[in-house]
Amino acid sequence: MPHPKGGYKLKDGSKVPGVTTIIGRFKETGGLLYWACEQGKAIERGEISTLYDKRDEAAEAGTLAHAMVEAYINHTTLDVSKYPSDVVAQATQALEMYLTWENTTKLKIIEQEMELVSETYKFGGCPDAIGEIDGVLTLVDWKTSNGVYVDMLIQLAAYKQLWQENNPDRSLKGFHLCRFSKDRADFTHHYWLELDDAWRQFVLFREAYDIDKRLKKRV
Repeated sequence: MPHPKGGYKLKDGSKVPGVTTIIGRFKETGGLLYWACEQGKAIERGEISTLYDKRDEAAEAGTLAHAMVEAYINHTTLDVSKYPSDVVAQATQALEMYLTWENTTKLKIIEQEMELVSETYKFGGCPDAIGEIDGVLTLVDWKTSNGVYVDMLIQLAAYKQLWQENNPDRSLKGFHLCRFSKDRADFTHHYWLELDDAWRQFVLFREAYDIDKRLKKRV
């Protein structure tokens, strides 16, 4: 979900950064450097002309699959006419794999894309969804990515804090990450019972974020 218009604000009106903004300040750049290197090679081969060009339409399959799942959950219709037939086929297959997982777990979506703010730690965020499996509330997130990265775990842990702080009598158990690969939209499911270290890392990032801002004012 995009950053809310006007940003996140505490009850007193003070603006606070979002989860992705905080994590992004200290995000590991290895993946980005690899992507830039591969894009450079594609330019040399004449496959693309600029750094940010897409090398092929297949890269859209994961994004389309993600959108299909959101449309299914929200009971809306998604126009896929602008996509090549092979991309639609890959995304549809990914949707079917997701639905098989959902039916197996009997997942029920309870809440979606809530704009939440932590008064305690002073940050905001929009978790994808809160679901229920076997009567137990759990955090559910969808990603379009070719891998699972540490920053994703940190993000999930921060989302749990946002939910628990705003819903103290509705405890969450576990974290479910539903991932679609970018190129072929392959679906994989990842589950963690706890992410205590990831939460500790976010707390340190949150503190470092403010320190970083203060230091930048001195140079």
